[in-house]
Amino acid sequence: MATIKDVAKMAGVSTTTVSHVINNTRHVAEDTKKAVLDAIQQLHYSPSAVARSLKINTTKSIGMIVTTSEAPYFAEIIHAVENHCYRQGYSLFLCNTQNDAEKIKNHLDMLAKKRVDGVLIMCAEYHQESIDLFNSFKGLPMVVMEWGIQHSQSDMILDNSFQGGYLATQYLIENGHQKIGIISGELSKTTAKTRFQGFEKAIHEAGLTTNPNWIQEGFFEPEDGYECMNKILDQQELPTAVFCCNDVMALGAISAITEKGLRVPDDISIIGYDNIHSSRFYAPPLTTIHQSKARLGEQALKLLFERIHHKNHEKEVIEIYPELVVRKSVKNLLAT
Repeated sequence: MATIKDVAKMAGVSTTTVSHVINNTRHVAEDTKKAVLDAIQQLHYSPSAVARSLKINTTKSIGMIVTTSEAPYFAEIIHAVENHCYRQGYSLFLCNTQNDAEKIKNHLDMLAKKRVDGVLIMCAEYHQESIDLFNSFKGLPMVVMEWGIQHSQSDMILDNSFQGGYLATQYLIENGHQKIGIISGELSKTTAKTRFQGFEKAIHEAGLTTNPNWIQEGFFEPEDGYECMNKILDQQELPTAVFCCNDVMALGAISAITEKGLRVPDDISIIGYDNIHSSRFYAPPLTTIHQSKARLGEQALKLLFERIHHKNHEKEVIEIYPELVVRKSVKNLLAT
């Protein structure tokens, strides 16, 4: 592999002159500049990225710490962030934590050693230990996104989950459903709790009551949708519709219903939440609540770039709005 000394020797100049040509840091005579550029081309010389990063104090790289890249919702956000990084000429280092505080610490130490220009942190939840750790990295530009108001020093994603839960339940009611169940996420978590509260409001406003056996709590995984739906199906009286608080739980619920010899939506209607890419290919295609993962990822990264380039450290809020996406998994009982 050619070195800067090889280029200097072929061009008949000093290594300092070669450096000035590469970095455009001083005027160099045109014939000298041409000799250096010709030598670079002939030798296929590429300046050391590490050396250049030390000189200009940037590595053109970003770190991203997430709960898990396997979850479809996070995967789509990560895809949006990676695309935006690529368009801006940045590389992305991705780190999964599984909400483990020790993993978060190790990932942050590794990213700092790699001299990334900034870190985007978007986990499902944070322990106080992790929040204290983020605050200790004073010299590293960072965006720490939280779902809901929990820690005053963090940025916030305002996803209007309450409105989304209300929209989903209201749509079921508008289609004639009065016996409605719900498979929620872990209700100690902000996102799951607010979606459930939206469900409760729509039920209350319609003057309906819900059988407590139709209210099941999972952990936003397809296995939870499957198991919770089986618990509902074991009841003597069944709901005509179930609101699943994310799409992957809806997939599990549909599998449980199908295994019992029932059909969606003829026997039980299902509505999901998140509008992940694969939800349109479910059998049947899933009616769901849309959230713009691409906008969320790009807005968070844009905020990080502002902190990198302009040292803006004011707490920020990124707001996204839920929208109903109608497909084929909800039956209109009023039309039959």
